[in-house]
Amino acid sequence: MHAGDFSMAEQICRNSLSEFPRDANLLCLLGASLIKQKRGEDAEHTLWRAAKMYPRFSRAHEGLAEAYVLQGKLFEALESLNTAATLEPDSASIRAKRGKVLAGLGRDNDASKAFEESFKLTPHREELIKGLQLQRMGDVVDAEKIYRDVLRQDPQNVDALRLLAGIAMRAKQWGDAEVLLNKALELAPAFFQGWMDLGLALQEQDRTDEALEAYKQARQIEPDKANPFAAAGTSAAMAGRHEEATKLFNQAVKRDPGSPGALAGLGHVLKTVGNQPNAIAAYRTCIEHNPEHGEAYFSLANLKTFRFADDEIDVMKTHAANEALGDEPRANFLFSLGKAFEDKGDYDKAFEYYALGNQTRRQHESYDPVRTIDQHDTFIRVFSKAFLNQWQGLGHVGDTPIFIVGLPRSGSTLIEQILASHSLVEGTHELPDLGRVARQVGNAEGQLAAYPLAIENCQPDKFAEHGADYLRRVERHRLGGVANFTDKMPNNFVHVGFVHLILPQAKFIDARRHPLDSCLGSFKQLFARGQPFTYDLYELGEFYLQYVRLMDHWHDVLPGKVLQVQYEEVVGDTDTQIRRMLEHCDLPFEEACLRFWETDRAVKTASSEQVRKPIYASSVQLWRKYENHLGPLIEVLEPLLRELPKEWQPESF
Repeated sequence: MHAGDFSMAEQICRNSLSEFPRDANLLCLLGASLIKQKRGEDAEHTLWRAAKMYPRFSRAHEGLAEAYVLQGKLFEALESLNTAATLEPDSASIRAKRGKVLAGLGRDNDASKAFEESFKLTPHREELIKGLQLQRMGDVVDAEKIYRDVLRQDPQNVDALRLLAGIAMRAKQWGDAEVLLNKALELAPAFFQGWMDLGLALQEQDRTDEALEAYKQARQIEPDKANPFAAAGTSAAMAGRHEEATKLFNQAVKRDPGSPGALAGLGHVLKTVGNQPNAIAAYRTCIEHNPEHGEAYFSLANLKTFRFADDEIDVMKTHAANEALGDEPRANFLFSLGKAFEDKGDYDKAFEYYALGNQTRRQHESYDPVRTIDQHDTFIRVFSKAFLNQWQGLGHVGDTPIFIVGLPRSGSTLIEQILASHSLVEGTHELPDLGRVARQVGNAEGQLAAYPLAIENCQPDKFAEHGADYLRRVERHRLGGVANFTDKMPNNFVHVGFVHLILPQAKFIDARRHPLDSCLGSFKQLFARGQPFTYDLYELGEFYLQYVRLMDHWHDVLPGKVLQVQYEEVVGDTDTQIRRMLEHCDLPFEEACLRFWETDRAVKTASSEQVRKPIYASSVQLWRKYENHLGPLIEVLEPLLRELPKEWQPESF
């Protein structure tokens, strides 16, 4: 059993039982081996015999409960565990299992009491409680020390493993969390939350198939719970497996018609594939069951083409004024109200709500403008013209990525949709892989220095390896069939020099927009994650200046590598700008690129509905509607703004 050879364990037990057919321990061990093999009915039959012959043997009843759980018979499992708990009142594991079964039955209060009873009976209880208290007070370092000390004394303490994994997950140390959770699940295979957390840790490492398998294990333990289906749906959706995600979200809603995660997730997938009516219906159903779920309101606002009714605006104002509401849902309501009043043409009121929403979100973001300056200084110093010339020509030659970079809300989704309409280009979305390859450079070279400094000591043969690594990683996002594909991660603008060395055939397009429209677009957007510089006008302006400074450097050291495409020029002369982009990417002209809105593909970004319509000019110079509120931004960007044509400058100049 300990070696994992459960079929051999079964054989040994059966051989021994032929000689000792009434041995209680052998019957329970046989039942355990059958449970390990997911043979619930066989295990039930064996353990029922043991419990019938020895009605006061708690282990038989506890094992029988596990067999019932494996088959989804939660009421029967609870009855067996109640009997086991009566027979062995000091067993922590029995109470923990009762807690999981009660949670599966929807009896959350009773489940909490059972877990609390289990925790009180757990070895090292006092130490773990102290660690948990420290953790709640924000003292993660000392809490971690306590958990690790418990594990040194008791390496099989599942609670310590779980709590330590939780710290790793909050620090986004997903690999460390994975190791700890796997250990906990070896000791407690029926640990529902352990499988859920493992699924998340694997999902965050882009190991979709393994994440889905972890969620499947959770579903087998708690087949009536919506959470494992919703989490699996999110994982499938992130990997672009939209049909699979839709089925999983629907399964979650079937089990819990009001599940906010499942309904919002279903709405996101339907929006991505262009099914706006059903996406709206999913968001509205989410609101009906969860009136304070701000994300559903913002998801409607984020459709861009959706308009709120007056009564919906009144409801959102009530929620936004509720100080008892958490900051996250409140920010969602505030940004939604900003969009609602913008659609009504009340730009002063819209900005008031946008500003409050940004202020609320900024408190929970970590951003250091000085660090950005230092990082960009390092990129400029490392990727000098001499360095790039010295090492060029050593990278990997294969499929051709087209990197569309720039600031968010600057027209990159439109550019991607145009290029993806070409028969020789595959559109993906914002891929996280280039940054991950870059961060691994230092590790691959055995250096202490991090990227980009580590690139200075990169061995010549490693450039091609890093390029091949990127192409291998992005395969999971591609259908294949064509050599050219887009990667629309906006922050890849810092990696132009690195990409030039590892993928010399790669193309870059810099999506530009009027600086004030670009920054305002970001200020109006509540991002799911990342982009922490967008929630303060001063910081937005400073980041924009640093972005332009670094792009100017790439134009200087790699002339012609990056094509700058101005959104306003695409709107004003679409044909010419499309031909420019295709020529830069070495692609022949195709009429389909002019009818990009007819392209049937999934689009994940906030502009998904807008790029499914012909180009319109209503968003050009939108900043003028908000000009009297943009003083801090105009002040920071003044050096750039004074270089623009007079008609593009603020009236105060």
